Amino acid sequence: MHILVIDGQGGNLGRELIRSISDRFPDATIHAVGTNSAATMNMLKNSGITAATGENAVRVACRNADIIVGPVGIVLADALMGEVTPDMACAVGQSPAFRVLLPLNRCETLIAGVRDMSTSSLIEDAMTKVEEAIRVVTEQKKGKV
Repeated sequence: MHILVIDGQGGNLGRELIRSISDRFPDATIHAVGTNSAATMNMLKNSGITAATGENAVRVACRNADIIVGPVGIVLADALMGEVTPDMACAVGQSPAFRVLLPLNRCETLIAGVRDMSTSSLIEDAMTKVEEAIRVVTEQKKGKV
């Protein structure tokens, strides 16, 4: 199972997501892509994963991912203070991967119907969604064999 974590700005959310995914799904292959080098470096801290930075890295990684995890801004052009390019948002949106997006009410975007939750609560909920996606992807892959 290839799980892609995408984050920007300081990469703190991405680092916490990687830690949670590693703890909960130890057999998963995790790859991280930062929209900037600071985010990438922060996600690499104490993680033992592979990582890359930038627009082309997002495009390539999205083609190979089974599941993409990150803040909702990764599908919004110009989000994360302009770090998400239109091509990045398009690559995430057009990827055949399952997307687990954390609804952070930032990036000048408010998401209706979503109550404010702490980051740790959002990450825990995201892990439940990742687990559901792993089940679906696993079943799909069994059907193709």
